[in-house]
Amino acid sequence: MSDLLTHADVTARTDARHWRVLLNTIHASFRTETFTRGFLLAQRITIAAEAVQHHPDLHLTYDRLRVRLTSHDVHGVTDRDIALAAVISQIADELGIESEVPVLGVTEIAVDALDIPAVLPFWRAVFAYRDDATTQDALEDPAGIGPSIWFQQMDAPRPQRNRIHLDVTVPHDVAEQRVAEAIAAGGHLVSGDRAPSFWVLADPEGNEVCVCTWQARD
Repeated sequence: MSDLLTHADVTARTDARHWRVLLNTIHASFRTETFTRGFLLAQRITIAAEAVQHHPDLHLTYDRLRVRLTSHDVHGVTDRDIALAAVISQIADELGIESEVPVLGVTEIAVDALDIPAVLPFWRAVFAYRDDATTQDALEDPAGIGPSIWFQQMDAPRPQRNRIHLDVTVPHDVAEQRVAEAIAAGGHLVSGDRAPSFWVLADPEGNEVCVCTWQARD
């Protein structure tokens, strides 16, 4: 087992051209342009991962390869992830494949509940999810593709506003741009009191979303 690294340490030690910290994981999105180049990059990454017996999650589409690294035994980023990220960056450079940091993000569904144990089984059944390994108050997609669902404890009923919202965790250095673009697109800032940890935004009808980063969370 390796020691957990802080998000600040991970950010300092990974290639800023490619990697960003998102929810106790590090992500990169490589613009491969063709499926064949994406498959080649995925193949090279697979060989490197097998050599060190530490395996990333890969999501290959026609023109992109998304890579996610974490150490599941400690539920966070360790030296193993840093080392493999460096190898993956080198492989991408050798193949002449660039990355796209601004497109990175992880979405969660947040459900405010008075009685979490009563509510959680419903969402587990509807989504066919499983309990999150790191906390009792969250669910995760067994396939690792869909958004996780987490449950926030309420102290009293709140009928005056929505009780389900989205959390979008983005790279720390693009968060303010995301917030500005959302406001320019017709939304408004509900609260920035906890920034840069998160900003609370709402669309023109009051539906809320939080734009989150790793900062102010370590």
